[in-house]
Amino acid sequence: MKIALLGYGKMGKVIERIALERGHEIVLKKDEFNTFDGLEKANVAIDFSAPNVAVENISTAINHGIPVISGTTGWLENYHQIEKLCNEKNAAFLYGSNFSLGVNLFFELNDFLAKMMAKFKDYKVSMEEIHHTQKLDKPSGTAISLANAVINRTDKNNWAIENPKEDDVFIDVKRIDDFPGTHSVFYNSDVDFIEIKHVAHNREGFALGAVIAAEWIIGKKGIFSMKDVLELDNRK
Repeated sequence: MKIALLGYGKMGKVIERIALERGHEIVLKKDEFNTFDGLEKANVAIDFSAPNVAVENISTAINHGIPVISGTTGWLENYHQIEKLCNEKNAAFLYGSNFSLGVNLFFELNDFLAKMMAKFKDYKVSMEEIHHTQKLDKPSGTAISLANAVINRTDKNNWAIENPKEDDVFIDVKRIDDFPGTHSVFYNSDVDFIEIKHVAHNREGFALGAVIAAEWIIGKKGIFSMKDVLELDNRK
């Protein structure tokens, strides 16, 4: 499989190493200093870039008929634009706020717990996410995915990172030097406290998940998520 890396920062370099270990070829390593030359050779593109260039990266690949795996966060206000383009071009696109197997299992656990806790009004839900100081977007895409799952299962209407209203899910965002990516969901009452937490030890799990998703999407058309790749049950 020939892979175009759209974004060649720390994450892109880990993806490159894992892809090579799995027998794949890298035909483009795009950063802010080079062009899309080589994209046309790719079977799939993996986008781990920055919010301000993600839409251009994804759109360019889709317009070339190349399926895209995107793990860039902070650009989702334009998600419907990409969704529309993908459908128009009969292309393939998969966005994941987090490609780690553990995080995707955590998503399922969070969804199930939110569904179960919805009828217990004495519990107040909140969240915390901690990342290294170089992470640009606040809150993280993973935190937003977790919060949206809670919102979909409960009477909450939105999430907030400051001055939360009664119907908001408050996300306490922290940026600490050299701190591993950590996401926690809390349910607190007057009598007890429930917490679920995921801590990432390194980038390996995210990179491996992205490469597995790239392998999976070859030959497919449509818009997908890691639920499709991992065949996780969609709870109703």
